Amino acid sequence: MTTASEAALVLADGSIFRGQALGAASETWGEVVFNTSMTGYQEMLTDPSYAGQILVLTYPLIGNYGIDPPIDESAQLQVRGLVVRSECESPSHPRGGMRLDDYLKAAGIPGLAGVDTRAITRRIRHEGVMPGLIVPAAEADAAARKIAELPSYDSIDFIDVGAESAYAWDGKPVAPQDAPPDGAPHIVVLDQGLKYNILRNLRRRGCRVTAAPPDSGIEDILSLAPDGVLLAPGPGDPALRELQVQTAGALIGRTPLMGICLGHQVIARALGADTYKLKFGHRGGNHPVRELQSGRVVITAQNHGYAVDPDGLSADAEVTHINLHDDTVEGLRHTAEPVFCIQYHAEASPGPLDNGYLFDRFLKLIEEVG
Repeated sequence: MTTASEAALVLADGSIFRGQALGAASETWGEVVFNTSMTGYQEMLTDPSYAGQILVLTYPLIGNYGIDPPIDESAQLQVRGLVVRSECESPSHPRGGMRLDDYLKAAGIPGLAGVDTRAITRRIRHEGVMPGLIVPAAEADAAARKIAELPSYDSIDFIDVGAESAYAWDGKPVAPQDAPPDGAPHIVVLDQGLKYNILRNLRRRGCRVTAAPPDSGIEDILSLAPDGVLLAPGPGDPALRELQVQTAGALIGRTPLMGICLGHQVIARALGADTYKLKFGHRGGNHPVRELQSGRVVITAQNHGYAVDPDGLSADAEVTHINLHDDTVEGLRHTAEPVFCIQYHAEASPGPLDNGYLFDRFLKLIEEVG
């Protein structure tokens, strides 16, 4: 490390992990979560689903291929803090010369390096996700007493992570001459904290794409004349998304619907299911999911702390996918309307590309309705 300043991660259970300061010289707090992906730290840092959280990466060397702006998943860094075992001081990728430390500093995000991130992960797996603070090492003991005063992550409404107004996605890096024709399917994406790669995937398939603010009602969305609506991922407890649940329920039967992650949970609640918090969530690029109808197993990218309880599902909805680690619900569909949703990330970023076909499935539903 190029800095000798010491910092510490203090967890709500009283444990303290001391290391070297990384990124901005400031304190931060948030819900402490871990991700098991081996690559994709830039995509994770810019993923809006990490709003309000301190991200711990289990892979030991982070920053080795630098920073490459075209792969950002949003307009800014979204995490409140980052914890790594070791930060690479000499990135090797020819397009990614910026160091991770400088990237965090430029965004005002503090971090911590030089700690055993797998030990932190074992503690979270055993005790569950919990609040934590990153502070100067000398303030660690005092910080432990502050944690009880922090607000609960589950009580925070992260609706401001989404777009403030509707905008058309220009499809970067798609060239202007490759822009879809006026008659191309128009997909409205409800931006609850979307990742750019969802929009990229739709544009690659020839769609016109408009992102709508998270507080858009049924009339706001229908006024955009969508051929289909995609409910995007985002942070926070789906139980706080009652407006979006009502909107999703009103859209069923009016237009084809697809949901991803938080969008899946919102559609599930609109179909009568409840949601609950997982002990430590699913975050990584190596989660096996089975499609029940075909028996096919795919490896998926995931980033969520809540899951769907299927017991209350309406009679016209059914579970289509399950997680092979813990049998949690990974997908649903409506049996009479063109509506389906998945808990995992068809757009990956980071993660395996097994599931891009689900965008094709959505467009096939739109074609059949049209």
